[in-house]
Amino acid sequence: MNRLRGSSEVGLSTSIKVLINRFSYLFFVLAAFGIMLLSKADIFVVEKVSTIVVDVFSPLMRVVSEPAAVINNAVDRVHELANIREQNVLLRRENERLLVWKTKAEKLSAQNKSLQTLLNFKPDSSLKSITARVIANSGGAFVRSVVVNTGKSKGVRKGQAAVAGAGLVGRVASSGYQSARVLLITDINSRVPVLVGQERDRAILRGDNTFMPPLRFLPVNASVELGDNVVTSGHGGVFPPGLKIGEIIKDSEGGFRVMPKVIFERLEFLRLIDFLPKSLENHTPYDRSSETKVNFQ
Repeated sequence: MNRLRGSSEVGLSTSIKVLINRFSYLFFVLAAFGIMLLSKADIFVVEKVSTIVVDVFSPLMRVVSEPAAVINNAVDRVHELANIREQNVLLRRENERLLVWKTKAEKLSAQNKSLQTLLNFKPDSSLKSITARVIANSGGAFVRSVVVNTGKSKGVRKGQAAVAGAGLVGRVASSGYQSARVLLITDINSRVPVLVGQERDRAILRGDNTFMPPLRFLPVNASVELGDNVVTSGHGGVFPPGLKIGEIIKDSEGGFRVMPKVIFERLEFLRLIDFLPKSLENHTPYDRSSETKVNFQ
């Protein structure tokens, strides 16, 4: 019985194959005949048929093409974003380089300006001067001083006056072989003999660790006005006469203080003037103990 079933299945499959082959042959014959007819047909009819076919299949073509267009646009957008990100990284690096160069340029410009200002100061041609660069601020809560990069090897010695382009800065308090410390006129240990205003009234500019030191020992009958210029008197032999210091301002107690022309926070270059005689090198009006030894009469 199984043999009969198997033989019948085999026969059925064979019949189907034969039927498919016959239909296939018939399809190809009809297709060839159709092509022959189309080649003989009128061109107008062919174009019309083509138009109808395109109209029928255009919705399907649109449905198929739209996802492809969306994918292409998405790919293009990803490429654009990648290019933008790469350009952004390059621009950031370039910006960092430009900022570094800008900082260097500003620093050089400030140094150049400081040197140009220093050149505006022209001391007596008979006085020896040494240019030094400020390399540190050694001041603290109770000391106002700066360190310069020039010392005894270049002729710097204790007591020399230190000036910037705007005016008097202080004096050399100590000198090493390659560096020196300059005590500022605002330091509490500083004493500077000065002349005030057009009347040239004598006084002492006494440091008190503020940015605007007070005037002391000003004559009672002195005709001092706000804005009067204050310059060194030259008394005591420490500072050359006529060095600019600042202008007169009023303090809260009715006394007078001096607004220095020098901005001490921006000191870069100083000129050290060798005015002090060597015999007075260790004894100057800057020392608090010598304040009473300076004669201003």
